[in-house]
Amino acid sequence: MKKEIALYAAPSKKKIRLNDYSTTYGGPMDKQAGQLELEKIKKSLHTSQEKLYASGTHAVLVVIQAMDAAGKDSAIEHVFSGINPQGCQVHSFKTPTSAEYGHDFLWRHYAALPAKGKIGIHNRSHYEYVLACKVHPGYILNENLPDYVSPDQIDQRFWKNRYESIRNFESHLSANGTTVIKIFLHVSKSEQKQRFLDRINDPEKNWKFAGGDLKERKLWRQYQAAYEEAISATSTQTCPWYIVPADKKWYARLVVAKILADTFEKLDLQFPVLDEKEQSALAAYKKELEDENESS
Repeated sequence: MKKEIALYAAPSKKKIRLNDYSTTYGGPMDKQAGQLELEKIKKSLHTSQEKLYASGTHAVLVVIQAMDAAGKDSAIEHVFSGINPQGCQVHSFKTPTSAEYGHDFLWRHYAALPAKGKIGIHNRSHYEYVLACKVHPGYILNENLPDYVSPDQIDQRFWKNRYESIRNFESHLSANGTTVIKIFLHVSKSEQKQRFLDRINDPEKNWKFAGGDLKERKLWRQYQAAYEEAISATSTQTCPWYIVPADKKWYARLVVAKILADTFEKLDLQFPVLDEKEQSALAAYKKELEDENESS
């Protein structure tokens, strides 16, 4: 599993090109086998999440980014469906509100971080401020930053500083017990087209499609360039990016599950062990219960 995961890990301090990463899976495993393996991993994730909750020393933050129709929602649904809802929280970030624009760009994401003992999933994330905002620099003006009154003023120095802010933010989280996993679901333009058509052709999926999706699709190259730069600038050894082939949804879900399982394995979490005094008290409680008069 570790070797397979390593194929999708973006190196730190190195420029990446998305064209070097396949959007599909061409190995020997078929869909049915992949789904069976996913179910096995989900059982282990359930146990790992219980250990995470019981230990209360770590949190896990899963960031999922992708182009439209890449399968973010379905990946979350299928990978995390076996985890206790009390120990997992999902945040889907939309356009910031006026109140959120009144703070720095990380504020609303910091407020949504998982507490220790829990898994947090951010469906889109603080990276939108170097992705959508990179493609549409006019969005930055909504932040009311000093000295920025025109998109023309938003230069490379601005983006360099913003990447640094993100690295510092994630480094701070890591140093304080939150493991950050960043997933980019890498879908091809042709597969996105087919999924859009599927949404249009299926009345039960019409609600998933919006005309604005096509406007953003026309900016495909700009978005790919923004992802390349963001991943290159922020993939670190402690907070890595994984570029997951997403043309086959079943395989993308399996890889995400494997990455999560590998992360828990590295954390090596254990259920808390009671000390001698607590063990003695537990034995007394057990005897009291066993000796209890059920008629009373």
